Amino acid sequence: MDPTLAPGYVAPNKGQEKAAKGHHWAEVQKKRTKTATANSENGDTSSTASTPPLQATIPSYTDQNSMPRHPRMMSWRAGRSALSDGEGIGGPADLEEVPQGVKRQALRLEDYAFPEHRLRTVMDGTANMFLDLMLLDDSKIPLVIVACGSYSPITYLHLRMFEMAADAVNESTNYEIMGGFFSPVSDAYLKPGLVAGRHRVRMCELACERTSNWLMVDAWEAIQPDYSPTALVLDHFEEEINAKRNGVKSQSGEARRCKIMLLAGGDLITSMGEPGVWADDDLQHILGRYGCLIVERTGSDVWGFLLSHDILYKNRKNIVVIKQLIYNDISSTKVRYLAQTARVFC
Repeated sequence: MDPTLAPGYVAPNKGQEKAAKGHHWAEVQKKRTKTATANSENGDTSSTASTPPLQATIPSYTDQNSMPRHPRMMSWRAGRSALSDGEGIGGPADLEEVPQGVKRQALRLEDYAFPEHRLRTVMDGTANMFLDLMLLDDSKIPLVIVACGSYSPITYLHLRMFEMAADAVNESTNYEIMGGFFSPVSDAYLKPGLVAGRHRVRMCELACERTSNWLMVDAWEAIQPDYSPTALVLDHFEEEINAKRNGVKSQSGEARRCKIMLLAGGDLITSMGEPGVWADDDLQHILGRYGCLIVERTGSDVWGFLLSHDILYKNRKNIVVIKQLIYNDISSTKVRYLAQTARVFC
């Protein structure tokens, strides 16, 4: 096939490379410098020779209110949180745009308010057809999912765990999800590599704001002066959602208590079998009263472990095991290592 017939064919420049056209201001600057040099060699001291190089004109605004603003900056300034720790979080140095209706978490316990901007208050129910009639199944149990952890930093796998849990719940259980929460651990946990709680809370908030329409961050655990066991954290959610807010309502208007369940990875469940790591009373409280959603790592046998542990086996009906169909071993530890060694990991 003749290449000249191909679509988009451009004939070569017969070996002559055409110089790339420079920027307009660069060309003018070059000409003025060349003229000034020639004039100085000829002894010409006229105004043309002494003309300074051209500079870009920058408008000055004496009135700050008259400065043009980008629409995104205007929306950020209008919708940002009033909370600030004096170091930029929630203040002028925090340039992220906050979605409408999202309130940043408090950094002090006395300013704390439970996040509920994405917590559904009325159940949807399930529509079923029976004898050409549309019937609403209002028998599902409202569910709130809570994930506790360091999140130093939060990763895509942490976010993905919630989505895998939601898929499993919708497909194989009688629960209806009303909301999901990240609960970063307190600084009193003293784990190596743990950054300040306010930074971990903010990272989780950014992740939820940018990637989800149903996940939230609760800073109650993070701003506690002491370490809070997981059982106590779940009690906190029970109090905030069911005791203070009286749960949620069904389609018929009936008040229903939300079931609180802990979302955990297979490694956390394995740690429950290690002596001295978990108190038996706490395990019974978590699994017996609340329940657990376990994301099984590829190659691990969570059910085999459940059968070998007395407390886990006793509460096996309150445990939902979720298969991880696509292997993902990203972890906060690996991200911290790559960041500290200045390696590319994206």
